[in-house]
Amino acid sequence: MHYGIFADIVVLFHLAFIIFAVLGAVLIFWWRWVLWLHLPAFLWAAWIEMSGGICPLTPLENWLRLKTGRGGYQGDFVENYILPVLYPVGLTRNMQILLGTLVIFVNVAIYGYLLFQHKLRKDRSGF
Repeated sequence: MHYGIFADIVVLFHLAFIIFAVLGAVLIFWWRWVLWLHLPAFLWAAWIEMSGGICPLTPLENWLRLKTGRGGYQGDFVENYILPVLYPVGLTRNMQILLGTLVIFVNVAIYGYLLFQHKLRKDRSGF
C-alpha cells in the first residue's frame, strides 16, 4: 500500500501543527475565529512538552513506517529535513520543558499584545 506516503503526510501535519501551536496566535490579528482553534492547540503542545508525553501522531507515524517494511528514516526530503526538527537527536527532558516554556511564552506574549490592542481600540471608541 502507500504507507510511506501516509507517514510523510502525518509528519507534515505534525510539523504544521507545531508551527501553528507556536505561532498560530499571529493569525488572530486577521481572523479572530482562529482563537478557538489555536488556544487548545497551543495548550496541548505545551502540555505534551511539559508532561513528557508523546503526541498521538508520533506512534501513528511510526506504525505507518513499520508497515512500509523500512526500519528507519532514509531517502526523501521529509525524512531528512523535517523529521530532525520534530525528533532532534539528544532530546532531553530538560529540553522538552524548555520547549514547552517557549511555546507558552511566545503565545502569552502574542495574546497579551492582542488584548492590549483590543483595549486600546475599545478605549479610543469610547465603548
